[in-house]
Amino acid sequence: MSALAAVEMGTELLIGDGWTGAEGGATLPVEDPATGEVLAEVADATEADALAALAAADEAQAEWAATAPRERAEILRRAFDAVTARGEELSVLMTLEMGKPLPEARAELAYGAEFLRWFSEEAVRVAGRYALSPTGDSRMLVSRAPVGPCLLITPWNFPLAMATRKVAPAVAAGCTMVLKPAAQTPLTSLAFARIMREAGLPPGVLNVVTTSSSGRTMAPLIADARLRKLSFTGSTEVGRTLVRQSADRLLRTSMELGGNAPFLVFEDADLEDAVEGALLAKLRNGGEACTAANRLLVHASLAERFAARLAERMRGLTVGRGTEPGVDVGPLIDAAQREKVASLVGDAVDGGARVLCGGGPVDGPGYFFAPTVLADPAPDAALLHEEIFGPVAPVVPFGAEDEAIAAANATEYGLVAYLYTRDLSRALRVMDALETGMVGINRGVVSNAAAPFGGVKASGLGREGGAEGIGEYLETKYAAVGL
Repeated sequence: MSALAAVEMGTELLIGDGWTGAEGGATLPVEDPATGEVLAEVADATEADALAALAAADEAQAEWAATAPRERAEILRRAFDAVTARGEELSVLMTLEMGKPLPEARAELAYGAEFLRWFSEEAVRVAGRYALSPTGDSRMLVSRAPVGPCLLITPWNFPLAMATRKVAPAVAAGCTMVLKPAAQTPLTSLAFARIMREAGLPPGVLNVVTTSSSGRTMAPLIADARLRKLSFTGSTEVGRTLVRQSADRLLRTSMELGGNAPFLVFEDADLEDAVEGALLAKLRNGGEACTAANRLLVHASLAERFAARLAERMRGLTVGRGTEPGVDVGPLIDAAQREKVASLVGDAVDGGARVLCGGGPVDGPGYFFAPTVLADPAPDAALLHEEIFGPVAPVVPFGAEDEAIAAANATEYGLVAYLYTRDLSRALRVMDALETGMVGINRGVVSNAAAPFGGVKASGLGREGGAEGIGEYLETKYAAVGL
């Protein structure tokens, strides 16, 4: 609790120009997944609270859209400086409410803050065009304008970065927002919102609604004519529901959804580099990431050595509370997630997979699961077709290159893929053939604020980050100018 006291985060809703409790005074507990103990109680918003937040965003929209791009840029830059200055406090807060080891929280802090700096620079670079029409009798004037009030729904696994990745481009574009963080990890978003206000963001531009029932509380907003955009990061199942709900009003949507990332290791790859990359791609956030390597497809000539070396490395990792020194892998987010991971591993083992290390939950308080390597799971094993969201690495051998590509693409998801090879021609050939929005070539981490993040197929719609990110919050307007 002393770490929480060091951070000015608030536990109330941010609506308009002030912090307020939920209608009726209800609260929801925020749990430490490393101990199962309650860290804090935050306001549990009602539908009326959410609509009040949307009303505040709608009221602020016109004035905010008219704000000079440079002013919006300076607010974002001040927020970047403030988040960076308070980095250790915010990192501890993320570790406490989400469970990730402190070094990983610090890495997320740096990554999340970078969206504030990147979009502070993009705010002043929104461009249009002025051109002669093909017939020569008029001019074409094309400009970009803010979409309008946005609903931003973020997941629990990256409490800061998922908020900054949505809030920063919305601010840069001139949109107002209602931010709805995950019920498991609302504390970081509340702390971040306080920083945004201190950086000069006017009242009503950013509103924060915490709630234990996202579907019930957000549905009235999605149906409200004042809302113009919905941005969601989370599961594909929930994303499909939100797209259906938004269809009647034809809302602009951005959906960053689930993944089933293949990690391809070809016969000419450097074994140690590939193992190191697999550790990064698999164990970022303890495997609780949509970008996590879900299926490790390794050429048959390397598969046994790769699996053995990966198991050796994962066996040596320290599992524990993220605030403790030397910890490599923290807890899963809650009991339900640990049960899901255990069920997926059990199904694979029952189907013939060999356990090279780990294989089950760790005894004691909290929601820990041992880092696990499974060799030769059956093709129909559930963990090859579903997101594992845990520290479990199934290794599957393949023969020819086309077999690897076919296996990689044999999923409804298409967020990210990884491949290791020393053959440049093969790398580019396979990259082109992979049905994913992102590819890591000889690299286990692809996320970068300056790059477009997003997937294809059931992994989502739109892009976040990069030059493309601000476009998700802008509408295009064309005027024909007579001469």
